[in-house]
Amino acid sequence: MSDVSNDMGVPISIDGARKSRGHMTRSRIRLSLALAMVLFSIVAGRLVMLATVEVDQVSQGQARPALTATRPTLLDRNGSPLAIDIQVPSLFAEPRRIIDVDEAVEAIGKEFPDMNRKWLRSRLDGDEGFVWLKRELSPQQKERVLRLGIPGIDFVSESRRFYPGGNVAAHILGAVNVDNVGIAGMERFLDNREVALLQDLGFARDRSLQSVDLSIDLRVQHAMRRELVDALERYKAIAAAGVMMDVRTGEIIALVSLPDFDPNVPSGALEEGRINRITAGKFELGSTFKTITAAAALDSGRVQITDRFDATQAVRFGRFRIGDFHGKNRVLSLPEVIKFSSNIGTIKMMQALGKERFRAFLKEIGMEGKPVIELPEKTPSQIAKKFSEVGAATASFGHGLSVTPLQLVTAYAALVNGGNYITPTLLPRDRIGALANSKKIVSDRTSDHIRYLLRLNALEGSGRKAAPDGYRVGGKTGTAEKVVDGKYSSDKRLNIFASAFPMDSPKYAMVILVDEPQKEDEKSGHTAAWNAGAVTGRIVERVAPMLGVVPNLDEELDAQLVPAELR
Repeated sequence: MSDVSNDMGVPISIDGARKSRGHMTRSRIRLSLALAMVLFSIVAGRLVMLATVEVDQVSQGQARPALTATRPTLLDRNGSPLAIDIQVPSLFAEPRRIIDVDEAVEAIGKEFPDMNRKWLRSRLDGDEGFVWLKRELSPQQKERVLRLGIPGIDFVSESRRFYPGGNVAAHILGAVNVDNVGIAGMERFLDNREVALLQDLGFARDRSLQSVDLSIDLRVQHAMRRELVDALERYKAIAAAGVMMDVRTGEIIALVSLPDFDPNVPSGALEEGRINRITAGKFELGSTFKTITAAAALDSGRVQITDRFDATQAVRFGRFRIGDFHGKNRVLSLPEVIKFSSNIGTIKMMQALGKERFRAFLKEIGMEGKPVIELPEKTPSQIAKKFSEVGAATASFGHGLSVTPLQLVTAYAALVNGGNYITPTLLPRDRIGALANSKKIVSDRTSDHIRYLLRLNALEGSGRKAAPDGYRVGGKTGTAEKVVDGKYSSDKRLNIFASAFPMDSPKYAMVILVDEPQKEDEKSGHTAAWNAGAVTGRIVERVAPMLGVVPNLDEELDAQLVPAELR
């Protein structure tokens, strides 16, 4: 063992010195770790306290955090804000700090006359550390309460959802409750996805989350709503609705259902009739289904575009007799069956196809079950699992079965886009991703035939009021008598127009509904062409330029749609 001397000349063991320094180092490490643990415990305790502040279970009947969670900003496809968070003051009390309960009740009661005095006293007369008194107040209310100078009365800032557009996209966005929790629409969808997880983990409190882009175009949404509001007044209808879809991606560009509500006042959504008719309403959609029947028959190869059908007499099924509304009482070509909206010709197309194949095609084209969309407000269609002869006949022209308008517009999009069924979405999607997840339901040839038939109906048939010059709209009317007390009513109708544009190179599909419309004047009619069709034309004329669809009056574009077999 080696020795050395210290400054006093006293011998010291080298190994002993090393051990002494080692003990000191380990002690310092242990002390540092202990301090770190204490600090971590303090911070963790504070976080736990903030996350578990005592809650108001008297006024709301359920537990909730004192500080509401932040939500992501919702934007339209062009970056315009649809829903944002703003900070608002909320009033709370610390009862154990209140000196004079009577004085506090009297002073606060004067500021808030709607507040029950007995309830307020029960809130303030205790030893709790935190109780809510009133949520989401104005800055002016906060200032007046602070001037009262009552010990134990204070405010906390909370996030409140604000919808700059008010009603304009109500059924898309939905709403949140007082705790900023989504209760309907895309707000609820987001809570069922990543936003709820972030909130549960505490990462969404008092901080910004990444914004969420939606597929809708606020300009188109606003224009569609204005025209539907006008339709309610013009035709004295009880309701109206519309949806537009990009046929290449499945993106929903606009979706409106009237009457609607202001998401800033979510209680309005509970008023009668304020359902989302596009996704949560199912209807008999009438003659718009003739297009689907024609597509199924043509794609099967059992019917050709050159075929002709005897429409001289009504079709009989035992005691049932089905005829045409405005019968031509002659043999009709297939294009004429669509152009004149012949029930007889449509039934015979379906019969050539076969009722089992027709039923299978309805499933293939997305008519079965609930529509596929992010919105939680959905209802399943109502279609018989197996068609009888007469059931298949009425279904071929849109009666005896009920589907949602979203399912109809998705089907029309597939029939004009080359035959690719693409599920609709309210989130951004590019064409490559859409096509990769699509399914082929009809051939390109069948799709070309359907485009021709829809454009023909807009030029020469019931869709003329829906086709403003130059925008190459194609579509089909549907006028469905509503069921009242188990019977079809002759004076209560749901009118529909299903369309796409521009038909030479389809980009958008649209469905418009007008519920129980009246004649606009003595010269007008009550069928879909006069209202749902006319509304479609006005919407297209307004929004097509916004969407980059320019008018083109070249008649050659229509001529090119005519199948070679018919030229």
